[in-house]
Amino acid sequence: MGRNTRKRRTPLATKVIAGAAALAIGGGGLVWANFYASAHEEDGRHNATKSGQARVATINCPDVGQKLTKVPRKARWGVARELARLDRQITEAYSRLAETRQAQAGDANYVDNAILGPLKDKRRATLDRININIKRAGGQERDLGRFARCQGVPAEQPGGGDGGQNGGGQDGGQDNGGGQDNGGQAGNGPVADDFIRIEDVQPGTRNLPNGLPANGDTGSTGSFTTVCGTNENALRNSDNVIVAPGVSNGAQHQHDYVGNQANTAFASDEDLAGGDTSCQNQGDRSSYFWPVLRIQDGTQDIDQDQPGGGQDGNVGKIVAPTEVNLKFVGNRTSEVVAMPRALRIITGDAKAFTNGLGNANTAWSCTGFEDRQVTDKYPICPEGSGVVRTSSFQSCWDGQNTDSANHRTHVAFVGEDGSCPNGFQAIPQLQVRLVYDNIPAPQADNGQLVNPYAVDTFPEQLHKPITDHNDFINFFDENLMNEMVQCINSGQDCQ
Repeated sequence: MGRNTRKRRTPLATKVIAGAAALAIGGGGLVWANFYASAHEEDGRHNATKSGQARVATINCPDVGQKLTKVPRKARWGVARELARLDRQITEAYSRLAETRQAQAGDANYVDNAILGPLKDKRRATLDRININIKRAGGQERDLGRFARCQGVPAEQPGGGDGGQNGGGQDGGQDNGGGQDNGGQAGNGPVADDFIRIEDVQPGTRNLPNGLPANGDTGSTGSFTTVCGTNENALRNSDNVIVAPGVSNGAQHQHDYVGNQANTAFASDEDLAGGDTSCQNQGDRSSYFWPVLRIQDGTQDIDQDQPGGGQDGNVGKIVAPTEVNLKFVGNRTSEVVAMPRALRIITGDAKAFTNGLGNANTAWSCTGFEDRQVTDKYPICPEGSGVVRTSSFQSCWDGQNTDSANHRTHVAFVGEDGSCPNGFQAIPQLQVRLVYDNIPAPQADNGQLVNPYAVDTFPEQLHKPITDHNDFINFFDENLMNEMVQCINSGQDCQ
Protein backbone atom coordinates (compact mmCIF):
# COMPACT_ATOMS: atom_id res chain seq x y z
CA MET A 1 0.00 0.00 0.00
CA GLY A 2 1.09 3.57 -0.63
CA ARG A 3 1.80 6.13 2.01
CA ASN A 4 -1.19 7.83 3.56
CA THR A 5 0.41 10.27 5.97
CA ARG A 6 2.65 13.30 5.74
CA LYS A 7 6.34 13.08 6.45
CA ARG A 8 7.24 14.62 9.78
CA ARG A 9 8.65 18.11 9.91
CA THR A 10 9.49 20.24 12.90
CA PRO A 11 8.57 23.91 12.36
CA LEU A 12 6.54 25.76 14.96
CA ALA A 13 3.36 24.21 13.59
CA THR A 14 4.49 20.75 14.66
CA LYS A 15 5.78 21.70 18.08
CA VAL A 16 3.79 21.41 21.26
CA ILE A 17 3.76 23.22 24.54
CA ALA A 18 5.88 21.49 27.16
CA GLY A 19 4.42 23.31 30.15
CA ALA A 20 1.53 25.57 30.99
CA ALA A 21 1.56 28.98 29.38
CA ALA A 22 2.46 31.75 31.79
CA LEU A 23 -0.59 33.96 31.72
CA ALA A 24 -0.58 37.49 33.09
CA ILE A 25 -2.37 40.76 32.68
CA GLY A 26 -0.14 43.66 31.77
CA GLY A 27 -0.35 47.02 30.16
CA GLY A 28 -0.44 45.40 26.75
CA GLY A 29 -3.09 42.83 27.67
CA LEU A 30 -2.43 39.10 27.79
CA VAL A 31 1.18 37.98 28.03
CA TRP A 32 1.86 34.41 26.90
CA ALA A 33 5.18 32.74 27.68
CA ASN A 34 5.32 29.52 25.68
CA PHE A 35 7.83 26.75 26.22
CA TYR A 36 8.19 24.35 23.31
CA ALA A 37 9.40 20.76 23.17
CA SER A 38 9.56 18.22 20.38
CA ALA A 39 6.21 16.65 19.64
CA HIS A 40 7.80 13.29 18.93
CA GLU A 41 9.48 11.19 21.59
CA GLU A 42 10.86 7.75 20.99
CA ASP A 43 8.31 5.14 22.09
CA GLY A 44 6.24 7.90 23.66
CA ARG A 45 3.21 5.73 24.38
CA HIS A 46 5.13 3.77 27.02
CA ASN A 47 6.49 6.79 28.83
CA ALA A 48 3.28 7.69 30.66
CA THR A 49 3.41 7.36 34.42
CA LYS A 50 1.15 4.62 35.77
CA SER A 51 -2.29 5.99 36.49
CA GLY A 52 -2.10 5.31 40.22
CA GLN A 53 0.95 7.54 40.70
CA ALA A 54 -0.44 10.86 39.46
CA ARG A 55 -3.74 12.53 38.75
CA VAL A 56 -5.10 11.12 35.49
CA ALA A 57 -6.28 13.73 32.98
CA THR A 58 -7.70 11.48 30.28
CA ILE A 59 -7.78 7.94 28.90
CA ASN A 60 -5.67 6.71 25.99
CA CYS A 61 -6.89 3.58 24.18
CA PRO A 62 -5.47 2.05 20.99
CA ASP A 63 -7.43 3.25 17.96
CA VAL A 64 -8.50 -0.16 16.70
CA GLY A 65 -10.17 1.23 13.60
CA GLN A 66 -6.84 2.46 12.25
CA LYS A 67 -5.29 -0.99 12.82
CA LEU A 68 -7.90 -2.75 10.67
CA THR A 69 -6.55 -2.22 7.18
CA LYS A 70 -8.12 -5.43 5.82
CA VAL A 71 -11.78 -6.11 6.56
CA PRO A 72 -14.06 -8.01 4.13
CA ARG A 73 -16.66 -5.69 2.62
CA LYS A 74 -19.52 -7.79 3.96
CA ALA A 75 -18.18 -7.32 7.48
CA ARG A 76 -17.56 -3.58 7.41
CA TRP A 77 -20.95 -2.40 8.67
CA GLY A 78 -20.88 -4.86 11.55
CA VAL A 79 -17.30 -3.96 12.39
CA ALA A 80 -18.14 -0.24 12.23
CA ARG A 81 -20.91 -0.74 14.79
CA GLU A 82 -18.51 -2.50 17.16
CA LEU A 83 -15.88 0.22 16.68
CA ALA A 84 -18.51 2.80 17.62
CA ARG A 85 -19.24 0.69 20.70
CA LEU A 86 -15.54 0.93 21.63
CA ASP A 87 -15.78 4.72 21.37
CA ARG A 88 -18.83 4.80 23.65
CA GLN A 89 -17.04 2.61 26.17
CA ILE A 90 -14.15 5.10 26.29
CA THR A 91 -16.64 7.95 26.75
CA GLU A 92 -18.32 6.14 29.65
CA ALA A 93 -14.94 5.46 31.27
CA TYR A 94 -13.85 9.07 30.81
CA SER A 95 -17.11 10.27 32.39
CA ARG A 96 -16.50 8.01 35.36
CA LEU A 97 -12.94 9.35 35.57
CA ALA A 98 -14.25 12.92 35.75
CA GLU A 99 -16.94 12.07 38.31
CA THR A 100 -14.74 10.22 40.81
CA ARG A 101 -11.95 12.70 41.56
CA GLN A 102 -12.56 12.51 45.29
CA ALA A 103 -12.33 8.71 45.33
CA GLN A 104 -9.15 8.84 43.23
CA ALA A 105 -7.54 11.23 45.69
CA GLY A 106 -8.00 8.70 48.48
CA ASP A 107 -6.95 5.57 46.59
CA ALA A 108 -3.87 5.43 44.37
CA ASN A 109 -5.20 2.30 42.63
CA TYR A 110 -8.73 3.54 42.07
CA VAL A 111 -8.35 4.40 38.37
CA ASP A 112 -6.72 1.06 37.54
CA ASN A 113 -9.17 -1.03 39.53
CA ALA A 114 -12.47 0.80 39.09
CA ILE A 115 -12.12 2.35 35.63
CA LEU A 116 -9.36 0.91 33.44
CA GLY A 117 -9.86 -2.71 34.53
CA PRO A 118 -13.61 -2.87 33.71
CA LEU A 119 -12.93 -0.93 30.49
CA LYS A 120 -10.40 -3.53 29.40
CA ASP A 121 -12.93 -6.33 29.96
CA LYS A 122 -15.61 -4.53 27.93
CA ARG A 123 -13.17 -3.81 25.12
CA ARG A 124 -12.00 -7.41 24.99
CA ALA A 125 -15.57 -8.65 24.53
CA THR A 126 -16.15 -6.09 21.77
CA LEU A 127 -12.91 -6.98 20.03
CA ASP A 128 -13.99 -10.63 20.09
CA ARG A 129 -17.21 -9.63 18.30
CA ILE A 130 -15.17 -7.75 15.67
CA ASN A 131 -13.19 -10.93 15.01
CA ILE A 132 -16.42 -12.92 14.72
CA ASN A 133 -17.75 -10.45 12.13
CA ILE A 134 -14.54 -10.70 10.13
CA LYS A 135 -14.40 -14.52 10.25
CA ARG A 136 -18.05 -14.90 9.22
CA ALA A 137 -17.32 -12.80 6.12
CA GLY A 138 -14.36 -15.00 5.17
CA GLY A 139 -11.62 -12.83 6.65
CA GLN A 140 -8.66 -13.87 8.74
CA GLU A 141 -8.84 -13.73 12.51
CA ARG A 142 -6.45 -11.26 14.14
CA ASP A 143 -4.97 -10.91 17.57
CA LEU A 144 -7.15 -7.98 18.55
CA GLY A 145 -7.03 -8.75 22.27
CA ARG A 146 -3.71 -6.93 22.54
CA PHE A 147 -5.60 -3.69 21.90
CA ALA A 148 -7.93 -4.12 24.87
CA ARG A 149 -5.78 -2.38 27.46
CA CYS A 150 -6.02 1.39 27.87
CA GLN A 151 -3.81 3.80 29.80
CA GLY A 152 -4.59 6.63 32.13
CA VAL A 153 -2.64 9.69 31.04
CA PRO A 154 -1.44 11.83 33.97
CA ALA A 155 -1.89 15.56 33.72
CA GLU A 156 1.84 16.28 33.55
CA GLN A 157 2.58 13.64 30.90
CA PRO A 158 2.17 13.85 27.11
CA GLY A 159 -1.25 12.57 26.14
CA GLY A 160 -0.51 11.17 22.70
CA GLY A 161 0.30 7.65 21.69
CA ASP A 162 3.12 8.96 19.50
CA GLY A 163 4.59 11.64 21.68
CA GLY A 164 1.25 13.40 21.42
CA GLN A 165 0.15 16.60 23.05
CA ASN A 166 0.14 17.72 26.64
CA GLY A 167 -2.13 15.70 28.85
CA GLY A 168 -4.57 18.53 29.27
CA GLY A 169 -3.73 18.90 32.92
CA GLN A 170 -3.21 22.63 33.04
CA ASP A 171 -5.29 24.00 35.90
CA GLY A 172 -7.93 25.73 33.84
CA GLY A 173 -11.27 24.85 35.35
CA GLN A 174 -13.39 24.43 38.40
CA ASP A 175 -12.44 22.18 41.28
CA ASN A 176 -14.37 18.97 40.83
CA GLY A 177 -13.60 17.48 44.20
CA GLY A 178 -10.19 15.91 44.53
CA GLY A 179 -8.28 18.04 42.03
CA GLN A 180 -8.48 20.53 39.22
CA ASP A 181 -10.34 19.41 36.13
CA ASN A 182 -9.35 19.91 32.50
CA GLY A 183 -10.93 23.32 31.99
CA GLY A 184 -13.89 24.48 29.95
CA GLN A 185 -17.53 24.56 30.93
CA ALA A 186 -17.87 20.79 30.63
CA GLY A 187 -14.65 20.12 32.55
CA ASN A 188 -12.86 18.64 29.54
CA GLY A 189 -11.25 21.62 27.88
CA PRO A 190 -10.14 23.89 26.43
CA VAL A 191 -7.52 25.36 28.76
CA ALA A 192 -5.35 28.44 28.61
CA ASP A 193 -2.45 26.50 27.14
CA ASP A 194 -4.56 25.63 24.10
CA PHE A 195 -4.46 29.24 22.87
CA ILE A 196 -1.82 31.50 21.38
CA ARG A 197 -1.86 35.04 20.04
CA ILE A 198 -1.44 34.87 16.29
CA GLU A 199 1.07 37.74 16.54
CA ASP A 200 3.31 35.42 18.61
CA VAL A 201 3.46 32.84 15.80
CA GLN A 202 6.42 33.25 13.47
CA PRO A 203 5.59 34.12 9.83
CA GLY A 204 6.25 31.37 7.30
CA THR A 205 4.88 28.58 9.49
CA ARG A 206 2.34 27.36 6.97
CA ASN A 207 1.38 23.77 7.66
CA LEU A 208 -0.01 22.52 4.38
CA PRO A 209 1.07 18.96 3.47
CA ASN A 210 4.31 18.69 1.55
CA GLY A 211 4.52 22.31 0.54
CA LEU A 212 1.05 22.50 -1.00
CA PRO A 213 -0.90 24.18 -2.59
CA ALA A 214 -0.21 21.95 -5.52
CA ASN A 215 -0.03 24.55 -8.27
CA GLY A 216 3.51 24.77 -9.62
CA ASP A 217 5.47 25.49 -12.76
CA THR A 218 4.63 22.10 -14.29
CA GLY A 219 1.88 19.55 -13.98
CA SER A 220 -1.77 20.57 -13.67
CA THR A 221 -2.00 24.17 -12.54
CA GLY A 222 -5.69 25.00 -12.89
CA SER A 223 -8.41 25.10 -10.25
CA PHE A 224 -12.12 24.51 -9.82
CA THR A 225 -14.19 26.30 -7.17
CA THR A 226 -17.62 25.13 -6.03
CA VAL A 227 -19.90 27.43 -4.04
CA CYS A 228 -22.09 25.61 -1.52
CA GLY A 229 -22.95 28.21 1.12
CA THR A 230 -22.07 28.38 4.81
CA ASN A 231 -24.67 25.94 6.17
CA GLU A 232 -27.44 28.52 6.18
CA ASN A 233 -29.82 25.57 6.62
CA ALA A 234 -28.18 24.75 9.99
CA LEU A 235 -27.89 21.11 8.88
CA ARG A 236 -26.04 19.38 11.70
CA ASN A 237 -25.87 15.96 13.33
CA SER A 238 -23.44 13.90 15.37
CA ASP A 239 -23.35 11.01 12.88
CA ASN A 240 -20.49 10.01 10.59
CA VAL A 241 -21.64 7.98 7.61
CA ILE A 242 -18.00 7.32 6.62
CA VAL A 243 -16.62 5.95 9.89
CA ALA A 244 -19.80 4.73 11.58
CA PRO A 245 -22.47 3.95 8.96
CA GLY A 246 -25.74 2.89 10.51
CA VAL A 247 -24.77 4.20 13.98
CA SER A 248 -26.64 7.16 15.43
CA ASN A 249 -24.27 9.60 17.19
CA GLY A 250 -21.30 7.65 15.86
CA ALA A 251 -19.13 10.78 15.90
CA GLN A 252 -20.13 11.93 19.39
CA HIS A 253 -19.71 15.51 18.17
CA GLN A 254 -21.70 17.75 15.86
CA HIS A 255 -20.78 18.34 12.22
CA ASP A 256 -21.62 21.27 9.99
CA TYR A 257 -22.71 20.12 6.51
CA VAL A 258 -22.67 21.93 3.19
CA GLY A 259 -23.45 20.45 -0.17
CA ASN A 260 -25.44 17.25 0.15
CA GLN A 261 -28.48 17.64 2.42
CA ALA A 262 -29.21 13.90 2.88
CA ASN A 263 -26.14 13.03 4.95
CA THR A 264 -27.01 10.98 8.01
CA ALA A 265 -25.50 7.80 9.44
CA PHE A 266 -28.17 5.81 7.61
CA ALA A 267 -27.76 7.34 4.12
CA SER A 268 -26.83 4.92 1.34
CA ASP A 269 -24.89 5.96 -1.74
CA GLU A 270 -28.22 6.05 -3.58
CA ASP A 271 -29.69 8.34 -0.91
CA LEU A 272 -26.73 10.70 -1.24
CA ALA A 273 -26.76 10.61 -5.04
CA GLY A 274 -30.43 11.63 -4.99
CA GLY A 275 -30.17 14.15 -2.17
CA ASP A 276 -30.69 17.88 -2.50
CA THR A 277 -27.62 20.09 -2.52
CA SER A 278 -26.81 23.55 -1.20
CA CYS A 279 -24.26 24.02 -3.99
CA GLN A 280 -25.01 26.63 -6.64
CA ASN A 281 -24.09 24.13 -9.35
CA GLN A 282 -26.64 21.37 -8.89
CA GLY A 283 -24.24 18.94 -10.52
CA ASP A 284 -22.30 18.95 -7.23
CA ARG A 285 -24.13 16.76 -4.71
CA SER A 286 -20.94 16.05 -2.79
CA SER A 287 -20.98 16.14 0.99
CA TYR A 288 -18.55 18.44 2.81
CA PHE A 289 -18.56 18.29 6.61
CA TRP A 290 -16.42 19.21 9.63
CA PRO A 291 -16.84 19.45 13.44
CA VAL A 292 -18.57 22.60 14.62
CA LEU A 293 -16.96 25.36 16.66
CA ARG A 294 -18.57 26.51 19.91
CA ILE A 295 -18.09 29.57 22.08
CA GLN A 296 -18.15 28.60 25.75
CA ASP A 297 -19.73 31.85 26.90
CA GLY A 298 -22.10 30.39 29.49
CA THR A 299 -24.95 29.92 27.02
CA GLN A 300 -26.03 26.57 25.61
CA ASP A 301 -27.28 25.42 22.24
CA ILE A 302 -30.32 23.31 21.43
CA ASP A 303 -28.32 20.08 21.94
CA GLN A 304 -27.22 20.83 25.51
CA ASP A 305 -28.98 17.69 26.82
CA GLN A 306 -28.53 15.60 23.68
CA PRO A 307 -26.04 13.03 22.36
CA GLY A 308 -23.27 14.77 20.47
CA GLY A 309 -23.89 17.88 22.53
CA GLY A 310 -23.93 18.25 26.29
CA GLN A 311 -24.15 14.50 26.88
CA ASP A 312 -20.78 14.12 25.17
CA GLY A 313 -19.10 17.14 26.77
CA ASN A 314 -19.68 19.51 23.84
CA VAL A 315 -21.13 22.67 25.36
CA GLY A 316 -21.59 26.28 24.39
CA LYS A 317 -23.06 28.20 21.48
CA ILE A 318 -22.45 26.74 18.01
CA VAL A 319 -21.10 29.29 15.54
CA ALA A 320 -21.35 28.69 11.82
CA PRO A 321 -18.58 29.87 9.51
CA THR A 322 -19.14 33.22 7.87
CA GLU A 323 -17.20 32.11 4.80
CA VAL A 324 -16.68 28.65 3.23
CA ASN A 325 -14.22 28.28 0.35
CA LEU A 326 -14.18 24.91 -1.45
CA LYS A 327 -11.47 24.71 -4.08
CA PHE A 328 -9.99 21.81 -6.06
CA VAL A 329 -6.43 22.19 -7.40
CA GLY A 330 -4.03 20.07 -9.40
CA ASN A 331 -0.75 18.23 -9.01
CA ARG A 332 2.72 19.75 -9.39
CA THR A 333 4.11 16.95 -11.52
CA SER A 334 1.24 15.41 -13.49
CA GLU A 335 -2.28 15.76 -14.78
CA VAL A 336 -5.15 14.65 -12.57
CA VAL A 337 -7.78 11.98 -13.23
CA ALA A 338 -11.46 12.06 -12.31
CA MET A 339 -12.49 11.08 -8.79
CA PRO A 340 -14.74 8.03 -8.72
CA ARG A 341 -18.37 8.43 -7.63
CA ALA A 342 -18.82 8.00 -3.83
CA LEU A 343 -15.09 8.43 -3.08
CA ARG A 344 -14.71 9.06 0.65
CA ILE A 345 -11.79 11.00 2.13
CA ILE A 346 -11.09 11.99 5.74
CA THR A 347 -8.25 14.37 6.43
CA GLY A 348 -6.98 15.00 9.95
CA ASP A 349 -7.69 12.83 12.98
CA ALA A 350 -10.51 13.33 15.49
CA LYS A 351 -8.42 11.36 18.02
CA ALA A 352 -5.05 12.97 17.37
CA PHE A 353 -4.63 14.00 21.02
CA THR A 354 -4.32 10.37 22.12
CA ASN A 355 -3.35 8.81 18.77
CA GLY A 356 -0.42 11.13 18.18
CA LEU A 357 0.45 13.19 15.12
CA GLY A 358 0.53 10.47 12.45
CA ASN A 359 -2.70 11.53 10.74
CA ALA A 360 -3.03 15.05 12.17
CA ASN A 361 -3.58 17.65 9.47
CA THR A 362 -4.83 20.89 10.96
CA ALA A 363 -4.05 24.50 10.18
CA TRP A 364 -5.41 27.30 12.37
CA SER A 365 -4.82 30.96 11.59
CA CYS A 366 -6.41 34.42 11.41
CA THR A 367 -7.43 36.56 8.45
CA GLY A 368 -4.58 38.89 7.57
CA PHE A 369 -2.09 36.49 9.18
CA GLU A 370 -2.48 33.34 7.07
CA ASP A 371 1.25 32.95 6.57
CA ARG A 372 1.25 32.03 10.29
CA GLN A 373 -0.46 28.72 10.95
CA VAL A 374 -0.51 26.43 13.96
CA THR A 375 -1.74 22.89 14.52
CA ASP A 376 -1.79 22.47 18.29
CA LYS A 377 -3.13 25.88 19.32
CA TYR A 378 -6.30 27.88 18.81
CA PRO A 379 -5.33 31.34 17.56
CA ILE A 380 -6.34 34.49 19.40
CA CYS A 381 -7.00 36.95 16.60
CA PRO A 382 -6.72 40.74 16.94
CA GLU A 383 -9.78 42.93 16.58
CA GLY A 384 -11.08 42.91 13.03
CA SER A 385 -9.46 39.55 12.21
CA GLY A 386 -11.38 36.27 11.94
CA VAL A 387 -10.42 32.71 12.88
CA VAL A 388 -9.43 30.55 9.89
CA ARG A 389 -9.42 26.74 9.62
CA THR A 390 -7.70 25.28 6.55
CA SER A 391 -7.70 21.65 5.40
CA SER A 392 -5.85 20.27 2.37
CA PHE A 393 -6.99 16.75 1.50
CA GLN A 394 -5.07 13.73 0.28
CA SER A 395 -4.79 13.96 -3.51
CA CYS A 396 -3.53 10.52 -4.57
CA TRP A 397 -5.96 7.64 -5.16
CA ASP A 398 -5.20 3.92 -5.44
CA GLY A 399 -7.23 3.73 -8.67
CA GLN A 400 -9.59 1.03 -7.34
CA ASN A 401 -11.35 1.73 -4.06
CA THR A 402 -13.77 4.45 -3.00
CA ASP A 403 -13.06 3.67 0.66
CA SER A 404 -10.88 1.37 2.76
CA ALA A 405 -11.40 -0.49 6.01
CA ASN A 406 -9.55 2.17 8.04
CA HIS A 407 -10.72 4.99 5.70
CA ARG A 408 -7.09 5.92 5.04
CA THR A 409 -5.17 3.54 2.83
CA HIS A 410 -7.12 4.05 -0.44
CA VAL A 411 -5.79 7.63 -0.62
CA ALA A 412 -2.44 9.25 0.11
CA PHE A 413 -0.67 12.59 0.23
CA VAL A 414 1.84 13.49 -2.47
CA GLY A 415 5.53 13.08 -1.72
CA GLU A 416 8.00 15.88 -1.17
CA ASP A 417 8.51 16.14 -4.94
CA GLY A 418 4.77 16.45 -5.58
CA SER A 419 4.36 12.98 -7.06
CA CYS A 420 2.03 10.21 -5.91
CA PRO A 421 3.26 6.92 -4.43
CA ASN A 422 3.71 3.97 -6.77
CA GLY A 423 0.35 2.57 -7.87
CA PHE A 424 -1.53 5.78 -6.99
CA GLN A 425 -2.98 8.36 -9.38
CA ALA A 426 -3.26 12.12 -8.88
CA ILE A 427 -6.81 13.39 -8.37
CA PRO A 428 -8.04 16.96 -7.81
CA GLN A 429 -7.05 18.07 -4.34
CA LEU A 430 -9.81 19.54 -2.21
CA GLN A 431 -8.80 22.55 -0.13
CA VAL A 432 -11.32 23.78 2.44
CA ARG A 433 -10.97 27.23 4.02
CA LEU A 434 -13.41 28.19 6.77
CA VAL A 435 -13.55 31.72 8.16
CA TYR A 436 -15.27 32.76 11.40
CA ASP A 437 -15.71 36.51 11.83
CA ASN A 438 -18.10 35.89 14.73
CA ILE A 439 -15.74 34.56 17.42
CA PRO A 440 -14.75 37.01 20.16
CA ALA A 441 -11.14 36.79 21.33
CA PRO A 442 -10.86 34.80 24.60
CA GLN A 443 -9.84 36.92 27.57
CA ALA A 444 -8.36 36.18 30.97
CA ASP A 445 -10.05 36.83 34.31
CA ASN A 446 -8.09 35.92 37.45
CA GLY A 447 -6.14 33.31 35.51
CA GLN A 448 -9.26 31.76 33.98
CA LEU A 449 -10.30 31.92 30.33
CA VAL A 450 -13.44 33.87 29.50
CA ASN A 451 -15.35 33.04 26.30
CA PRO A 452 -12.95 30.38 25.00
CA TYR A 453 -13.92 28.67 21.78
CA ALA A 454 -13.24 25.06 20.82
CA VAL A 455 -13.87 22.46 18.17
CA ASP A 456 -16.29 19.63 19.02
CA THR A 457 -14.46 16.40 19.93
CA PHE A 458 -14.79 12.99 21.50
CA PRO A 459 -14.90 13.71 25.27
CA GLU A 460 -11.52 12.18 26.14
CA GLN A 461 -9.79 14.30 23.47
CA LEU A 462 -10.23 17.35 25.73
CA HIS A 463 -11.23 19.67 22.88
CA LYS A 464 -7.64 19.98 21.66
CA PRO A 465 -7.18 21.93 18.40
CA ILE A 466 -4.99 19.11 17.03
CA THR A 467 -8.15 16.97 16.70
CA ASP A 468 -9.65 19.14 13.96
CA HIS A 469 -10.56 17.20 10.82
CA ASN A 470 -12.58 17.41 7.63
CA ASP A 471 -14.65 14.94 5.58
CA PHE A 472 -15.64 14.67 1.92
CA ILE A 473 -17.80 12.30 -0.14
CA ASN A 474 -17.71 12.84 -3.91
CA PHE A 475 -21.03 13.05 -5.68
CA PHE A 476 -20.18 15.30 -8.61
CA ASP A 477 -22.08 14.17 -11.67
CA GLU A 478 -19.89 12.74 -14.41
CA ASN A 479 -20.09 15.75 -16.71
CA LEU A 480 -19.18 18.24 -14.00
CA MET A 481 -16.31 16.07 -12.74
CA ASN A 482 -14.94 15.84 -16.28
CA GLU A 483 -15.24 19.64 -16.58
CA MET A 484 -13.27 20.01 -13.33
CA VAL A 485 -10.51 17.71 -14.57
CA GLN A 486 -10.30 19.55 -17.90
CA CYS A 487 -10.09 22.93 -16.18
CA ILE A 488 -7.32 21.81 -13.82
CA ASN A 489 -5.30 20.01 -16.47
CA SER A 490 -5.51 22.91 -18.91
CA GLY A 491 -4.44 25.50 -16.34
CA GLN A 492 -7.77 27.30 -16.18
CA ASP A 493 -9.57 28.65 -13.10
CA CYS A 494 -13.20 27.62 -13.25
CA GLN A 495 -16.29 27.51 -11.09
